[in-house]
Amino acid sequence: MSVITRPWSRLTLAGKIVIPLIFLFVLLNVLLIAGFATGVLPFLGGLLLRIINDNVDIVRFIGAVTALLLFTVPAAFVIIFMELKLIAFVNLRLGPNRQGPWGVLSSTLHGLKVLAKEDFTPTGADVPVFTLAPVVTYLGAVMTIMVIPFAPGLFGIDLNIGLLYFFAVAGLTTIGLIMAGWASFNKYSLLGGLRAAAAIISAEIPLTLAAVGVILLTGTLSLNEIVLRQAGSALDWFVFQQPLGFVVFFIAATIEAGRTPFDMAEADSEIVAGFATEYSGMRFGFFFFAEYVNLFIISALTVTLFLGGWNAPFDIAIVLDRLGIVVDPTLDPGSLGMGLLWLLLLVPPIAILLLALPFWLLRSDWSLLKSLVVGFLLFNLVVMVLVGIWAYMSFPFVAGIFWFLGKTFTLVALFVIMRGTLPRIRIDQLMGVAWKWLIPAALLNIFITAAAIVILRDPSLPWNGGG
Repeated sequence: MSVITRPWSRLTLAGKIVIPLIFLFVLLNVLLIAGFATGVLPFLGGLLLRIINDNVDIVRFIGAVTALLLFTVPAAFVIIFMELKLIAFVNLRLGPNRQGPWGVLSSTLHGLKVLAKEDFTPTGADVPVFTLAPVVTYLGAVMTIMVIPFAPGLFGIDLNIGLLYFFAVAGLTTIGLIMAGWASFNKYSLLGGLRAAAAIISAEIPLTLAAVGVILLTGTLSLNEIVLRQAGSALDWFVFQQPLGFVVFFIAATIEAGRTPFDMAEADSEIVAGFATEYSGMRFGFFFFAEYVNLFIISALTVTLFLGGWNAPFDIAIVLDRLGIVVDPTLDPGSLGMGLLWLLLLVPPIAILLLALPFWLLRSDWSLLKSLVVGFLLFNLVVMVLVGIWAYMSFPFVAGIFWFLGKTFTLVALFVIMRGTLPRIRIDQLMGVAWKWLIPAALLNIFITAAAIVILRDPSLPWNGGG
């Protein structure tokens, strides 16, 4: 065994990852060749297709879960980079600008650094609970994304009680924080866990009550149906019909996400890092990702309930028509025949040359090759923009994703700017705001909404055509 274990122990972390992948790749190729040679693989492929056709709903659900889980990691990296850059901008600094162009790889490298660190368990910790706590926190954040509608027909699952499911599952995040604080065998961690519990109990009630106004207006708990009820222009969004509910929901959502000025659970200047004090390595990484995934999800829910979801604030087709721009998304490229072939052959080199020429003429220190590279990059950027416009006009789900992610990341940017500008408040002040102000305001919003519905929809009243 020493012949195998000794070389393996001398490998670096990268080698221990790459070498098994190479062996796995070679093994898969051998199995594929053997499968095709014996006819077993085509038979298994046909059997697999029949199983998929008989269980389309299950396959779609598994595919949606996998896609959403994979989406959370790059979303967290984007938000981390956004936070680094925006807080640096607020403080008149440059922020990360070394790892990759404009520092875009900094958050990715930070994530890899966290995963490469030693995963340490403190003496006296409750090991099973200590290990499961970050998993519960991360899953509590990720599982809620299943009911968020990203675009028409693009969602994990459309539950008729989707909003109820969201609030129920989101509570698991707090359970994970309490588990981490209790199991760490550290007074600061315990204080962080208790603070998280107190904050969530205080915020969950006004957060739920603020959404009741939207439920009264739509008569449904389905998030997909709530978005459809806001179709039209920006004036149809519930933020204008529920301004008080939106304010209460936004403040309660900030508490729910644990963002400044309500980040008492991991207040660095008071209790070191709260519930995460004793965590390191991959387990700390789960907490780290869960925080930013939760920030994205709470912003996405706010957009879904009050800011129209995937709906555009205006009908872009009407705007283009008034500007005299005609877009035909049904144009068939095949009908252009040889004209399209010549277009594809001649336009790119001419466009690259025209884009590179100004750089070569105006910058005496630039060679022609360097100018052509810049022209090539600019040409690809222009093509991507044009293809994006065509896809926006041709496919409703592309337009939906564009507006949904645009609104969501705008809210995320607002949360980040709040972190860079607002001071942290005390835990007693947070609970006072939640219990003395947010809950009464949410109840007042429910009463006003219910009264308005009765007054405006009652057919027996004179202004509704009654006697």
